Amino acid sequence: MSHNSIHWFRKGLRLHDNPALIAALKDCRHIYPLFLLDPWYSNNTCIGINRRRFLIEALRDLDSSLKKLNSRLFVVSGPPTEVLPKLFEEWKITRLTFEVDTEPYSQSRDEEVMKLAKEYDVEVIPKISHTLYNIDRIIEENKGKPPMTYVSFQNVLKDIGPPKKPVPAPTKEDMKGVSTPFSEDHEEEFGIPTLEDLGLDTSSLGPDLFPGGEQEALRRLDEHMQRAAWVCKFEKPQTSPNSIIPSTTVLSPYIRFGCLSARTFWWRLTDVYRGKKHSEPPVSLHGQLLWREFFYTTAYGIPNFNRMEGNPHCVQVDWDNNPEYLAAWKEARTGFPFIDAIMTQLRQEGWIHHLGRHAVACFLTRGDLWISWEEGQKVFEELLLDADWSLNAGNWQWLSASAFFQQYFRVYSPIAFGKKTDKYGDYIKKYLPMLNKFPAEYIYEPWKAPRSIQERAGCIVGKDYPRPIVDHEVVHKKNIQRMKAAYAKRSPQDKDGKTITKGVKRKVTSILDMFEKKAKR
Repeated sequence: MSHNSIHWFRKGLRLHDNPALIAALKDCRHIYPLFLLDPWYSNNTCIGINRRRFLIEALRDLDSSLKKLNSRLFVVSGPPTEVLPKLFEEWKITRLTFEVDTEPYSQSRDEEVMKLAKEYDVEVIPKISHTLYNIDRIIEENKGKPPMTYVSFQNVLKDIGPPKKPVPAPTKEDMKGVSTPFSEDHEEEFGIPTLEDLGLDTSSLGPDLFPGGEQEALRRLDEHMQRAAWVCKFEKPQTSPNSIIPSTTVLSPYIRFGCLSARTFWWRLTDVYRGKKHSEPPVSLHGQLLWREFFYTTAYGIPNFNRMEGNPHCVQVDWDNNPEYLAAWKEARTGFPFIDAIMTQLRQEGWIHHLGRHAVACFLTRGDLWISWEEGQKVFEELLLDADWSLNAGNWQWLSASAFFQQYFRVYSPIAFGKKTDKYGDYIKKYLPMLNKFPAEYIYEPWKAPRSIQERAGCIVGKDYPRPIVDHEVVHKKNIQRMKAAYAKRSPQDKDGKTITKGVKRKVTSILDMFEKKAKR
């Protein structure tokens, strides 16, 4: 039987290592590569303009690659449950393929879509390729519960073995006998919108330092893999949060949108490591991919993962509601140059170093401002190019010492931490130019500079740059005691981190149970 197939692109915005796309092409007469610009993308005010630009660039790149295979990308606006049934009928679709997504929103959406597909007699083929592993299998191998420490997670993976190898991108040979019925007015009906089409004001756009798309992702991957010595020596804690040029790969946005396959990255690293001495997880580049997998697993296995209430693994903390402090943090007006520089870079460029994220997250929550990690999570969701539901929630819980990390008494100093890797404050001067004439001894604490120095620098603290909104030395000590009290309220089971599952097999239907059983492993 020859099929009319839709391959539904969601996160996997690439041709390489796309098993669902390959499945769409098997015994296929007509292929319709589809991206749905549903309201989540077009109307969601929680998504910043830098992220939207990255997405539009990734879609343009994908369309360009499809053109080389005599195909095109079809972009359609509207909710999937409304759009897909119309397309099933209009295009006489018999098969729908897509990449598995484990997020709660995606699971709910896909369950509805699968019900509709059944009504229209459309075969559905989902494939796992956004994660290194089948997340269900990791949980099954761990007696039906997600591993809650990185070490226990690694132990489970030892039994499973290495990730599957990536599948090649489709070639013109794969497309023999397969056509994409697109017309001359394709751009008008199914073209990729501009930011202006989406009603966005582009005047606030920062520099396009990390253009979206598969070709750019693969180019950057090649560039990094050629630095074999650097790759082998890489240790995440040894990289700098405030270097002018990023000290890490910045491949995270490409992996988040699926422009780069995590499995492709994994096996390319394996090739570089082979026969050489190299760093190991958790600090190595392999280790970074496993951290991603770890948070995908915990996010999938823990209910209400992105909230404090109803999250059985999260410490319940009496966070303050302080809109003024939250706005000052978000808008880079805390009066602490290191924190404000990081938040400025985030808003302008859409990316900040992992340790920079640590510093600003600790400052917002348990370190200084005592504001809920859920508020910080929202800001990162809006501004980070690589904002990922699972990793964002997991890391915010970690940095606020609400879950995974219990050493709440270890607080990042908004003054001393940055000095370790940028003694003269070059990073601060780049992102806070009003401070660039301050001498190094005052760049992290401009409020301590004598008035004469402030005048010479052309920046009066309290007028041209804000005074600190809190006294770090006082508040962080107070907050340690508040965290201590929150921890004391937990039950003994909570303290051992054992309340999450009690070792019972989950009764919740997994996302893969919704699909064909053959797609499971």
